[in-house]
This record gives sequence, C-alpha cells and structure tokens, in this order.
Amino acid sequence: MVLVAKSLALFVLAGLCEIGGGYLVWQWWRNGASWVFGAVGAVVLFGYGIVPTYQPAHFGRVYAAYGGVFVVLSILWGWGVDRIAPDRYDVLGGLFCLLGIGIIMYWPR
Repeated sequence: MVLVAKSLALFVLAGLCEIGGGYLVWQWWRNGASWVFGAVGAVVLFGYGIVPTYQPAHFGRVYAAYGGVFVVLSILWGWGVDRIAPDRYDVLGGLFCLLGIGIIMYWPR
C-alpha cells in the first residue's frame, strides 16, 4: 500500500510540474508575461522529465498511466486556476481515466 501511495504522489508531482511549467511558459509566450515566467516554466518542465523516473514500473507503463493523471489534473487545474468548472462529461471522463490508471499500474499481474 505504501508503494501505491508513493507512486500516486509521484504522478501528482509530475503532473503539477508538467501543467505548472506549461502554464508558466504559456503565460510568457502567449500572454506577454516576463521572460522569467518562461525560464521558470522551462526548469519546472525539466523536473517533469525527472520525476517519473522514480516510478517502480517501466517507461511505457508509467507514461501510459500518466496520461490519465494528466487528464484529471488538467481538469482540476482549469477549475482551480482558470475558474472553468468541469461539467458532468469532464467528471465522467476523468473517472474513466482514473480507472484506467488503476488497471495499468496497479492491477495484479
């Protein structure tokens, strides 16, 4: 159970690095924020490349499952940061993604 909790925490951290870093780059490049936003975003995105290497599974499985995490975190980011509430289809799709993550990463083999 501790291994699953650590794995889930790594998924969340990777997601925050990817979405947060991408958001900072977006703010710099698209919305005219200071170049510092872009530079910090690039460093955070580099961290996203490192964090998943601590997962216990192999690359393909980790990145396949991470896709579902990214979907769910993106919906939550849009809700929390951009104030765009998810609709029932966003929620349903996110639940399907979570189910897929559970099967891909944690189903007994």
